[in-house]
Amino acid sequence: MSHKIWLSSPHMGGNELKYIHEAFDHNWVAPLGPNVNGFEEDLEKFLNAGVQVAALSAGTAALHLALIECDVNYGDEVICQSMTFSASANPIAYQGAIPVFVDSEADTWNMCPVALKEAIKDRFANGKKPKAIVVVHLYGMPAKMDEILSVASEFDIPVIEDAAEALGSKYKGKACGTFGRFGVLSFNGNKIITTSGGGALVCHTKEDKDQAVFLSTQARDDAPHYQHSHIGYNYRMSNICAGIGRGQMEVLVNRIEARRTMTEFYSDLFADIEGVNVLRAPTEDFFSNHWLAAITIDEAVAGISREDLRLALLEDNIESRPLWKPMHLQPVFKNSPYYGSNVAERLFDTGLCLPSGSNLTEEDKQRIRKKIKLAFHK
Repeated sequence: MSHKIWLSSPHMGGNELKYIHEAFDHNWVAPLGPNVNGFEEDLEKFLNAGVQVAALSAGTAALHLALIECDVNYGDEVICQSMTFSASANPIAYQGAIPVFVDSEADTWNMCPVALKEAIKDRFANGKKPKAIVVVHLYGMPAKMDEILSVASEFDIPVIEDAAEALGSKYKGKACGTFGRFGVLSFNGNKIITTSGGGALVCHTKEDKDQAVFLSTQARDDAPHYQHSHIGYNYRMSNICAGIGRGQMEVLVNRIEARRTMTEFYSDLFADIEGVNVLRAPTEDFFSNHWLAAITIDEAVAGISREDLRLALLEDNIESRPLWKPMHLQPVFKNSPYYGSNVAERLFDTGLCLPSGSNLTEEDKQRIRKKIKLAFHK
């Protein structure tokens, strides 16, 4: 069988080992050190928005700390985009809070501002003011932040941006992850750059970053002995992982361009295939890193379904994946409120993510092209 073509595999730049060796040479094998500081500074410079960044063990950890800093507690409600990975919603449950899910809009596949306002007004009518809004930049596509921030401001609710998939994406020239009170980044192995595992919390004040670092290092009080006045977490990024991140930051711009090129590849490929829609920026206001190239298939027009194409690719050892199953359809969140129509459900039924790695070769691309053409022209 031919070698496997992955959906999105890690892609090293070459200088990661330099930073790792420095950590070993100076015995900085701990959740602190020059690489952690350097990686945070690299991210702050790249985001170019005057922000403060705390490097953490995972994007999920970053979102959890953001909720804590937004004073989300047991029984509170948090509005969350339904069309997303479960890590956007799980930290809400960590706090004993209740997720209130909101549908997507068809342009960006992200949180619908109209459904968001409907949800907030109804929660107010039920005697509940949501403590936060978690909006996701799905597959790297920026959400409609002007409209979402306008609604949030009207009801005085802080916004947390889940930009785990959107490092390098911009809305109206401003980096995703820098619009809300907090932003969340992820460096999981499948992301546009990786630290093996890891994430970061984007803050707008030193106080918020300091609090995140305090909570992420077991909330140890300033005392000569181990004293704790708050519940803490073991969420800080290690100096070794941060070393990988520093090396990856050197090639981030190239990785973004390579991912965007893959979406162009699919746009050209499907140009003459009816019934297939490639997720593209709706206007020039939206700059997506296109972390994953994604399509929807109208089976009635195309003659095959999303699942038909997935299985056809799998026959040739090519990985693809259905879009995220909306959170309001997940068994674990079956009792959570939901607002909107069926946009997210329709996307899940018809959508597919295609191989998008920045390390795909020309040979890989031709294999993908051949298999897709064959699947649609059987």
